[in-house]
Amino acid sequence: MAAPTIEPEAEAGTAPAPGSTRGGLGDKLSRLLYARPKLRLTALLTLPLAWLGVLYIGSLILLFITAFWTTDTFTSKVIPAFTLENFIEILTVRAYQLTALRTIGIALAVTVLCAVLALPLGFYMAKVASPRMRALLAIGITLPLWAGYLVKVFSWRITFMSGGPLDWLLAPLGMTGPGYGTAALVITLAYLWFPYMAVPVYSAFRQIPDNLFDASSDLGAKAWSTVRTVAIPLLKPAFIAGSIFTFSLSLGDYIAAQFVGGKTQVIGTVIASNINLNPPLAAAFGTVPIVVVVLYLFLARKSGALKQL
Repeated sequence: MAAPTIEPEAEAGTAPAPGSTRGGLGDKLSRLLYARPKLRLTALLTLPLAWLGVLYIGSLILLFITAFWTTDTFTSKVIPAFTLENFIEILTVRAYQLTALRTIGIALAVTVLCAVLALPLGFYMAKVASPRMRALLAIGITLPLWAGYLVKVFSWRITFMSGGPLDWLLAPLGMTGPGYGTAALVITLAYLWFPYMAVPVYSAFRQIPDNLFDASSDLGAKAWSTVRTVAIPLLKPAFIAGSIFTFSLSLGDYIAAQFVGGKTQVIGTVIASNINLNPPLAAAFGTVPIVVVVLYLFLARKSGALKQL
């Protein structure tokens, strides 16, 4: 008589539980993405690229399209008809030309001022200051980023007002503050955007070996000669990286101009004044900062400094 066949017992814990998702849609999708890296990368970047393409680039495209429309002078209604009148106007009207050049000049002045202040400060923090002093200076540099934008601008409005704190400090010397105007606007914008220049310059100084300064000193170079021939060439990428932020942010700012600029007109204030009266003209003038920033980025890339960041 044949012996009965005995089936091996299943190992404890190996039997799938009822309703188990093993081998389900999730596992199949996971295996699919694991086997196809390009598909996995596409799935990862779909939402960020959709935000960039639809909300950011899409809005710029709509701005550019609106710049070719016109406004009915009687009803102030926007008419979606193709025309170059808005661009011709901002290129030929003297007031618009001066406003664009003034805005670019202010942005460049802010960038230069931030760079001039960041150079000695970055050197002191990276090579001279004690760790405690370095921490305090780092807090002081980033302090403008902690407060609200309007709070910072309004504090400078109070500072530059007639009879304000600055006039009170300069009164014993027989002097007065600059008041509201271009100078006050440059100082305010430099205060607002200085951290974006100071932090890259300080980080770049930290990466310069001390023996380069020692070697320059041993060869008889003075302090300024060492900074000019050794430090500044190595800091060029940091200055360009910081200038991209200080220049572009100053170019598009208009709230500070309204608070401390006095009668100074910049691109942003002209756009704000036309946004309700003539939106196509405001859109056309709004393309000016975009074109200027793109040209600035092209020149920065052409210099090759961005590759060293």
